[in-house]
Amino acid sequence: MSTVTPSNLSATVLPRTTAISKGLLVFGGALFLAALAQVVIPVPGSPVPVTGQTLGVLLLATAYGANLGAATFALYLLIGLAGAPVFANQGHGIERLIGPTGGYLVGMLIASWVLGALAGRKWDQRFLSAITTMFIGNVIIFTFGLIWLHEYTGKDWAWTFSAGLTPFIFGEILKIVIAGTSLPALWKVVGRSN
Repeated sequence: MSTVTPSNLSATVLPRTTAISKGLLVFGGALFLAALAQVVIPVPGSPVPVTGQTLGVLLLATAYGANLGAATFALYLLIGLAGAPVFANQGHGIERLIGPTGGYLVGMLIASWVLGALAGRKWDQRFLSAITTMFIGNVIIFTFGLIWLHEYTGKDWAWTFSAGLTPFIFGEILKIVIAGTSLPALWKVVGRSN
């Protein structure tokens, strides 16, 4: 008889989940994202602030897997679109999705699925592959964010990069290191307990 090895951290820690427990994970994850979105550092001259949101995406998507990770971010978006103040600076509504930061939100949704899929291939269990996974997630987020910001503002690419990427580089490296080291460490702890 073969046993199926869970492919992500949440499935390993909670091997027997129900629709209710998955719903609680998704809802709890959306609240976690909302809390991290309130960690805001304004960037002078840019409509895009530094937030803790991308760290939340990196951690949740890899821990939850592709489907649960994407569902969590989708719920977070829907809650914000419905009017709950869950976006950065307690923002809400469709304006946030179609405004200058909308591309980053779309990028986070897509990155949630991609990061979860990579975690399903165990890319989050070793340091180098985990760092690579987190880097890929950031590339997706910032690619969508920069294209959207450029189109929304109509400004040149030099301004777009200086307002939408350059001020974030140090913080994103820090987030990549935090997520890329904490997940392999958690896997080691979980591996010892199984």
